[in-house]
Amino acid sequence: MGMIRFVLDTSIFVNPDVRSKFGATPTEAMKTFLRYAEKLFGKVEFYMPPGIYREIMNFVDEQEVSPDVELYIIKKPPNVHDIKIPAFVVYELIEDIRRRVDKGLRVAEKAVRESVIDTENVDKIIQKLRRNYRKALREGIVDSKEDFELILLAKELDAILVSADVGVLTWAEKMGIKWVDAGKFRELLEELVEKFEK
Repeated sequence: MGMIRFVLDTSIFVNPDVRSKFGATPTEAMKTFLRYAEKLFGKVEFYMPPGIYREIMNFVDEQEVSPDVELYIIKKPPNVHDIKIPAFVVYELIEDIRRRVDKGLRVAEKAVRESVIDTENVDKIIQKLRRNYRKALREGIVDSKEDFELILLAKELDAILVSADVGVLTWAEKMGIKWVDAGKFRELLEELVEKFEK
């Protein structure tokens, strides 16, 4: 068996639902993860694009996780000049964006109608509009350069992408990339440690 590679997303350490499997705070979660990484060193590699790494370091007490974080997490940007993306992925992205824009327009129209009927609660209607508009346009889509870098790096390395972001996992699947839901990542690490200790 060759080297197992994982590309890690911030959600493992920052998303409260996922993070709780590793620790109560991002720093505790990172320290728990690093104990697994130490046990798997030489058999498993863990990667992060630099933007994701910087993002996580905003949440983690760097002094508490150094130097292990530098030793066990490889920072690597994807080779954006050589990675090929199938044309159907671009077609699907364009179609998805068009659907989302139409859905966002319907959300806005509904809010305008509600504000005309209920002129006393305009602030509440605007808050609802923002929430629904954000959900219509951003949920389930790759909506940042960092998210896209995760997908590209996993493709380049033929690695397993670990994330709780539905958009990232959806587009990884469309591109034939192996992935693991971040909520199941700790159990997977435990299985790998057990396997390699035999």
